[in-house]
Amino acid sequence: MKEIHYVDIVADLSWGDTGKGKITSHLAKNKSYDYVCRWAGGNNAGHTVFLKGKKYKTHLVPSGVFHGIKSIIGPQCVVHPKSLQEELDYLKEHGFDTSLVKVSPRAHIVTDKHIKDDKKKLAKKLGTTSKGIAPCYSDKMARTGQLAKDVLPEELIWDEQLSGTILCEGAQGYYLDIDHGNYPYVTSSITLPYGACSLGFPPQKIRRIWGISKLYDTRSGVDPLFPDKLLKDKELAKLGDLGGEIGVTTGRKRKCNWLNVDLMIDAARRTGTTHLVINKCDVIRELGVFKCYSGGELKEFSSYHKLTSYITDKVGQSDSLAKHVYLSNSPERL
Repeated sequence: MKEIHYVDIVADLSWGDTGKGKITSHLAKNKSYDYVCRWAGGNNAGHTVFLKGKKYKTHLVPSGVFHGIKSIIGPQCVVHPKSLQEELDYLKEHGFDTSLVKVSPRAHIVTDKHIKDDKKKLAKKLGTTSKGIAPCYSDKMARTGQLAKDVLPEELIWDEQLSGTILCEGAQGYYLDIDHGNYPYVTSSITLPYGACSLGFPPQKIRRIWGISKLYDTRSGVDPLFPDKLLKDKELAKLGDLGGEIGVTTGRKRKCNWLNVDLMIDAARRTGTTHLVINKCDVIRELGVFKCYSGGELKEFSSYHKLTSYITDKVGQSDSLAKHVYLSNSPERL
């Protein structure tokens, strides 16, 4: 068995939609990784990547494909064959080498019946993406599901060998995790970094965990923590417009709220985040309103500098491992 040198992980510290695809692409662009891997979820995820001014959207394929790196869809992922093929065709049409994309033979298959059941039983109640994800995972747990090795073409199947340097790209978010989110308003998979070990490496190989947040919070779908009244708040509505807060997968308008600093730090602590990235700082600067929740109170600041200094000081004073904090003002770069 070939040696794994180290593993870096990109994980979301919020409710998803924080820019994990952007950060994964940024880290992968210098080709210092041999593999980029997804470890959970399906095409309910949506990642946006900017390259040379062009915007690309993916749902299941890891962002390594944009940089000529082997891109693995792991065993805890679920795959709808038609949707995967459509995504591969889209990438191929834009000049990317889709032969680099492989699927774990142990990944489970999302069927059309799963999608119908999702739309009928879960979409309205829980605000799911209607992609059949939860019914597929239910069949997996009941041992009645279909495996990728029995359905997908042989050339798509991964040989389950990893070596060298690995970058793992998370999906969804910490507060959507099946065990750590506001149940039942959660996704059906493990979104925390420990789930990445399902790809076949020991946790001792993890070098860095990049925890990704935004300078404000957003949420797609149904969740009492994000009531519909947030959509009627004029400042938050403008924030959503400036940030382009429309779901990549569903096309639904996301609910926006001011960043809850305490929740972000708690997620950083529990995920073992070593490098914290706060995206969309440019959006808050353009809005010109500087607020965050901390200690159960909504705090307002007179400037962007005072807001971000307060947040970075709070992170520094916490017991999290996040000793590197990056404030990102670009949709393309760190």
